[in-house]
Parts: sequence; structure tokens; C-alpha cells
Amino acid sequence: MRIGHGYDVHRLAQGRKFILGGVQIPHETGLLGHSDADVLVHAIMDSILGACALGDIGKLFPDSDEKYRGADSLELLREVIRLVNENGFTVINIDSTVAAQSPKLSPYIMQMRQNIAAAAGIDVSRVSVKATTEEGLGFTGEKLGVSATAICLVDEAADL
Repeated sequence: MRIGHGYDVHRLAQGRKFILGGVQIPHETGLLGHSDADVLVHAIMDSILGACALGDIGKLFPDSDEKYRGADSLELLREVIRLVNENGFTVINIDSTVAAQSPKLSPYIMQMRQNIAAAAGIDVSRVSVKATTEEGLGFTGEKLGVSATAICLVDEAADL
């Protein structure tokens, strides 16, 4: 068994969609990034890649590559899962937390969990998504950005 940790942050910006866990959430600002800037899925991908010692999303999906401009992060997660499975690993579970002052995320948590589980090829009962504010403190509290952390457990094939 291996444990991985991931962290990501994206700035909030006008004229962008606010997408978390593959769910487009109504909001006056969105997340700025080369892809769809889904900070939650990015943290999850980095936790999985880290557990398997396969690099990070910047290595696999560089922002210097135009083919990833506006990319759907759930599709990128599917590619990460294909890669880790190809290398003899299986994702057991994912636990994640999003820090955002607004919008309120609780109405969207189950759909996020379902989207992530489907992309990762695991049961939704093995995916946790939590949300918190930072009580007005820091860049997330000041509504400048959103951050996410994730940890995961992967199983390594015995014959590796």
C-alpha cells in the first residue's frame, strides 16, 4: 500500500467558469488556469501520481502544451488512472478538502464525488469530498482563490 498527497490552488477571475469535481457551479468568478482549472481534481491527480512516484500533473499535462488548453480535468484524471493501472497500481480511496470562502459547495458535493469516482473507476463510497472556509483569512478567505488538498491510498501489485 502507498499513500499520496496532493495540493493545488487557482486564482479566481472574471469571465471563467467555476468548475469543481467536474461540476459547473454558478458563481460570479471562475478559476483561472490553462485547463478548466478544476483545483479539486488537480489535487486528486497529484495525490495519485505521488503515491505511485509517477511525477505530477505539470509533468504529464504541461501548461506549455496547447492541447491541454481548456482541458476537462476529469478526462485528465481518467488518463492518470490509466497510467497508474498500467504501472501496476490500483486506487483504493481518495479523501479531499476544498478551501473556498464562496460559493457554498455542500449542494454539489455528492455530484463531485460521483464524477470523481466514475473517472477513477472506483465506487463513490471510496471518494470523500469536504469543503471548508478559512473564516475570511488568507487568499481563500479574501476570495482571491480556491485551494484543495487530497490524499489517496493505492495498492501496488505484488509482482512489481
